[in-house]
Amino acid sequence: MLPTRRVTLPLVALLLASGTVVVTNATAATTPAAKGTPNPLQEAVAASAAPGHSWQPGAATYSVSQQTNVPVTMADGTVLRATIDTPTDKATGRPAAGPFPVLLTQTPYGNNTAGLAGSSAVGVDPYFVQRGYIDVAVDVRGTGASGGSFTLFDPQQVSDGVALVRWAAALPHADGKVGLHGASYLGINQLLTAGAVGKDSPLKAVFPLVSGNDVYRDTAFEGGIPDAEFDMVYLGALLPAVNLLNPVVNLLQHPAGLLQSAQVLLQHLASTVDYNALFLAQTYGGGPNSYDNAYWAARSPAGVLGDVVANGIPAYLVGGEYDIFQRGEPLNYAALQNAWAGRPVDGPMAAGQRTTGRYQLLDGPYTHLQLALDAGALDPLQLEWFDTWLKGADTGMGETPTPLHYYDLGTGHYAETATYPLTGATPTTYYFSGTRSGSAPSRNDGTLTTTAPTATAGADPVAWLPVGSSICDRSVDQWAMGAVSQVTSNLPRPTPCLDDDRAGQTGPTALTYTTAPLASPQTLAGPIAATIYATATTAQSEWVVNVEDVAPDGTSRPLTQGALLGTARAVDASRSWTVDGSTVLPYHPYTQASTLPVTPGAVTKYQVEVFPTYATIAQGHRIRVTVDTTDFPHLVPTPPQLLQLAGGRYEVQRTHLAPSSITLPLIGR
Repeated sequence: MLPTRRVTLPLVALLLASGTVVVTNATAATTPAAKGTPNPLQEAVAASAAPGHSWQPGAATYSVSQQTNVPVTMADGTVLRATIDTPTDKATGRPAAGPFPVLLTQTPYGNNTAGLAGSSAVGVDPYFVQRGYIDVAVDVRGTGASGGSFTLFDPQQVSDGVALVRWAAALPHADGKVGLHGASYLGINQLLTAGAVGKDSPLKAVFPLVSGNDVYRDTAFEGGIPDAEFDMVYLGALLPAVNLLNPVVNLLQHPAGLLQSAQVLLQHLASTVDYNALFLAQTYGGGPNSYDNAYWAARSPAGVLGDVVANGIPAYLVGGEYDIFQRGEPLNYAALQNAWAGRPVDGPMAAGQRTTGRYQLLDGPYTHLQLALDAGALDPLQLEWFDTWLKGADTGMGETPTPLHYYDLGTGHYAETATYPLTGATPTTYYFSGTRSGSAPSRNDGTLTTTAPTATAGADPVAWLPVGSSICDRSVDQWAMGAVSQVTSNLPRPTPCLDDDRAGQTGPTALTYTTAPLASPQTLAGPIAATIYATATTAQSEWVVNVEDVAPDGTSRPLTQGALLGTARAVDASRSWTVDGSTVLPYHPYTQASTLPVTPGAVTKYQVEVFPTYATIAQGHRIRVTVDTTDFPHLVPTPPQLLQLAGGRYEVQRTHLAPSSITLPLIGR
C-alpha cells in the first residue's frame, strides 16, 4: 500500500533559498517506516496545515450499521439505489444519537459490488463511520442497481447530485452538513456537483481523488488524437461489464426484488447499446464528438471550478504524476486558487499571488489505479479535511501557506509551494541540433542546446507508421490506468520500458535530442511546450513528444509526454499560458472549425503541449527529448485521420528560420 509498498509520503520540510518552494524529504520504501521514525501520512497531514497546529485522527468510537438497496426517488421518478452506513453504539448496537455530518459518494461501479471494498475511493468507508460520520454511496442513474439511462457525466447526473446532497443532509441522525468523497469518476462528480449546488448548500467540503479538469483533453483525446487504450478499456469494456453485472449481483443479494432487477438490467442493456457502443463508433468514425464541443464542455470540471469557489466549498485534490489526469489535476488547483483570488479561472497563477488552504493539491508519484486502490492510506488526511469543514475542528488546514504539495520524481522529495506554474521555474528553451561532437552520425543522436541555430539548412527525417517502437514505454501503463505496474510490481525484476524507454527511441518513427551532462542539478517543474517545425509528404501528421532523464549508464527514465495531430495545431493565444514571455502551455481549441490543413512539402509549425512534471535531473545526468510519430496502443487516430497519415514522411527542421525546440521550466539548484 502507499506507505509500505511502492512509495511513501514523508514530508520533512527544508526551505529553499528562494523562499518560494519547500522541498521535503521523501524516500522510496518496500517496508514500513522503522520504529521511531515519523509516520509518512502524519507528516502529510502536518504539511497540509498551518505551522503550529497539531491534529490526530480520533479513535474508532462507533460500530457500523449498514442499510443496502435503499431507494432514493429523483424528481423525474427515476429510482436510484443507495448504501447507508450509520454509527451505532458499540455496547448496545443501537443507532448512535448523533447528530453526525454525512459523507456522500456517487458511483457508476455499483455500491453493492465495488463498495464491498470498504474504500472511500469507490464507496462507503467504515473508517469515517467509526469516527462519527454517516457515509452514503449512491449508484448514479443507469448504473449499479439504479434505474434510468447512463451517459458519461450526464448533466442529469449533476442534477441528481444536487438532489442527493439535500436528501443526505436530511437523513435520520444527520446534522445537516455534507461532504463528498471518491476517486476518478466519483471525484469528477464531486466537482460537478459542488459547482451546481449554489450558495448556502448543505455541501460544505469535497475531497476528489485523481479527478480530471477537461475530459476531452485529459483522457478521451490527446492532441486531437483518440486515446484508444483508455477509451476502449473503460468505455468499451469496463463500464458496460459492470453496468450489466451489477443488477444480477443486486438480485442475488435481494432475491425479492426480481422485477426491479430485471427492469434495471433491461435499462442498462439499452444504455450499453445506445451509449457505449454507438457513442464509440460515432466518435471513432470522425463524428462531431471526435472534436472538442459542447458535449465535452458540459462534462468537464473546468467549466464549474469558479462556481465551486463562489459556492464557498473547500476542495482538497489528490493527483498522480503518472495518472491519466496528470494534466488536469494541477490545472484544477490553479483554477480554484485563481477563482478565490479574483483572477481569471482558466489562466496561470501569478508569482507571489495570495493563496488559501481552502484549496489544496497533493500530487504524488501515482498511477490511477495505485492511488484508487490504496486510498485507505489517505483516510487520515481525508478525515482531517472533513473534521475541519464539517465539524469545525481547529486543524489549521485553511491557513497553510503552502497548499500545493508536488512530489519530485528525481529526488523522492516533496515540494511545498503555493503557485502553479511553480514560482522560481524559469522557462528555458533548448533547440534541436545535430549529432554530438565525436559521435557517429545518426539521426537518432541529436543534441539539445540553449544556443539557437544559425544554419540555413538542416533537417532530420522521420517516418509515420501505425505502430512503432513506442509500444514499449511508460504510456502503455499510464493509459491502462496503471494496470501493468500493478500486476508487475511484485516481480523480482523491474518491468522493461516502465522505467527505461530506450527501446521506444529506436526505429524509423523516432528522433532523439539530448543535452550534455548537467553541471549542476536542474528541476523540471511544471508544464512544458515543444515547438516543432517540419515538412510532411502527406496532408496530415502526428507528433508525440517525450521528455526523459538519462543517467550516466544510459538508462532513459520517462518523465512525461505530449501529442498533437497536425491538423489540430491551431493555437488560441488568449488561453495559452506564458511565463516571462515564453509559452509554457499552448492551448489548442481542437474544434472542427479550428482545423488547419497540412500542406505537403511546406514547413509547418506545431506547438505541442507536453503534460506537466516535477523532477530533479541530477548532476551528470542529461535531459532527452524523443520526438515520435506514433504512440500505439495509447493513441490510435480515427479512420479518416489514418487515411491521411498513411505513408507519411516528415523532416524535422533545425535552422535559424525554423528552429525546432522545447521550452522547459527549470529551477536551478
